[in-house]
Amino acid sequence: MDGPRFINLEKIREFLREDIGFGDVTSEALIPLGQKARASLFFREPGVVAGLDEVSALFGMLGCSVKQRRRDGERVDAGEVLMEVNGPARALLSGERTAINLVSHMSGIATVTADAVSAAKGVNPAVRVAATRKTLPGLRELEKRAVGLGGGDTHRMGLDDCVLIKDNHLELVPSVSEAVRRAREGVSFTKKVEVEVRGLAQAEEAATAGADIVMFDNMAPAEIRRCLDHLEESGLRAGRLYEASGGITAENAAEYAATGVDVISLGSLTHSVRSLDVKLEIRMTKR
Repeated sequence: MDGPRFINLEKIREFLREDIGFGDVTSEALIPLGQKARASLFFREPGVVAGLDEVSALFGMLGCSVKQRRRDGERVDAGEVLMEVNGPARALLSGERTAINLVSHMSGIATVTADAVSAAKGVNPAVRVAATRKTLPGLRELEKRAVGLGGGDTHRMGLDDCVLIKDNHLELVPSVSEAVRRAREGVSFTKKVEVEVRGLAQAEEAATAGADIVMFDNMAPAEIRRCLDHLEESGLRAGRLYEASGGITAENAAEYAATGVDVISLGSLTHSVRSLDVKLEIRMTKR
């Protein structure tokens, strides 16, 4: 991605503290204090790179110099060197696992996101492919960044982003219309209001009540298409966004995108993604 970017350095330090603890006893026992080494980071399979900026900061904290060969967000082949690191051998070994974990997890998310975006936009060029809040506690910032690097939309970063009225909210409120009214009165005009619906009647009610976004939740593509056709005929299609969510994966993203929705959101981008196979190869250099 172009331009400078904020990196949460305290979070990177936290990751290192978690793994190193009071010291890397293996490296300290085996490797002389002054020994220097160099390392190359690369994928063992093709994918979209994510996490290099974080890993650069990580090795910098350990006293190493870093040269990035590729950039976050780029698609690369297996074996391409992504980054070269030079510095104390003990430092490289101490940071190795945390660095690999970050890049492999974030790149796995970026890669599956890019695949889903490609499939969805192939049938609906205007559609957005979004993540959800189904992220691991403490890792949301990094997982959402990986989604963005894969070409996806981050959706809500947290509960303070926008109003999203879900089924459990509606169990405690008299109606969809009343929920939208309370939301409009209770939050700033700067916040959009989204309503999760399970069928045409709720979708019509949400749109008529003035929802900015209507989310079709756990509905089959054919049902979503029928709802959108009816909403179009009723004059309720324009002026708001329609989102599909629930049960969507990279494999069926195109089917949902083809319904004509504006957004498809996939919890699978973060909650069940496979990490990419990443290797950090370390070699000794002169002391």
